[in-house]
Amino acid sequence: MNRRQALKGLLTAGTASAGLALIGPTAASAEGKSPSGGLSQAGPDGTVEKVKRAMLSMQRHAWEQGVAMQSLLEWGDRDMVVMMAREAVLRIWPDGRLGQVWDNHGVTDPGSNGEGVLWAAKITNDPALKAGADRMLEYFLKTAPRTADGTLHHIDNKPQVWIDSMYMAPPFLAVAGASAEAVKQVEGMRRILWDSKARLFSHIWDDGKKAFERRAFWGVGNGWAAAGMTRVVEALPEGMKAERKRLAGYIREVLDGCLKRRCPDGFFHDVVDDPKTFVETNLGQQLAYTIFRGVKAGWLPKTYLKEAEIMRRAARGKVDDLGYVRDVCGSPTFEAPGTATEGQAFFILMEAAARDLGA
Repeated sequence: MNRRQALKGLLTAGTASAGLALIGPTAASAEGKSPSGGLSQAGPDGTVEKVKRAMLSMQRHAWEQGVAMQSLLEWGDRDMVVMMAREAVLRIWPDGRLGQVWDNHGVTDPGSNGEGVLWAAKITNDPALKAGADRMLEYFLKTAPRTADGTLHHIDNKPQVWIDSMYMAPPFLAVAGASAEAVKQVEGMRRILWDSKARLFSHIWDDGKKAFERRAFWGVGNGWAAAGMTRVVEALPEGMKAERKRLAGYIREVLDGCLKRRCPDGFFHDVVDDPKTFVETNLGQQLAYTIFRGVKAGWLPKTYLKEAEIMRRAARGKVDDLGYVRDVCGSPTFEAPGTATEGQAFFILMEAAARDLGA
């Protein structure tokens, strides 16, 4: 069962940070000092502010709260990150899963909240936030279901590995100091889902059936993988140079696999190698984010920037007057073009990465 099927079915029936996300420049706000003791950044780009407002109007599940919080962390909206972190901890389950507003069986999705909660805990010295981050980490390390080789399941009611998990779990593990586990999870997910001939990730493996539940090369899934590995590379300590280099190579492979299938207008098909599927906006945003971050960090050649700018221009052309990024793989069932929290968030992440590069 993929995320679309799962959602459609439900709708119808003490850690120290090893390297938190890059935070945008701080600017004064009308409200003055933030809870973190710093100042809130509104940002100079009115488009980003419109996209953020539309994003915050959306109802959100655990992974949507997490990616929205991550986008604001990287954009530099510090007050909002603290507030969203508190909401994620308010809705923590007894086993440590953050941001749970209903039971969609998510194992790794709650971890997308982890970095924002950890950053907020560090900046505010709020023990409740720190406890929330600690409990999320403990769940991943000790409780979460996994395959025989230790790769995390994506859901708790079936032994399935989804490519979405590449963004949800390894980045938090890396910033929380569990660097070796973060790399182990990347390697496990890649070993199970990577297609070396296509140079793309399949979506869902069912370890109980020993077969793919969904072999298709879902575009946004490949974007989750590229962006997730990018965050892991950024968070790994200097002493793990070999691992950083290896993961950067993995990112470049999936970038190349996707980019060779890009449509001339800068968009991609929902299943990137299937022209019969609808054209959508979000994969381009995810890949542009990855490229901007990789070039800035020095592990990706500047020659990729031309592609990033093509995809960025295409995405900016999809923002409507209310700030909705149109024609992304759309919530709540992700079966057609529409709008989605993750589409809003990756617009902000893309723009934050472009700003930080000076693009």
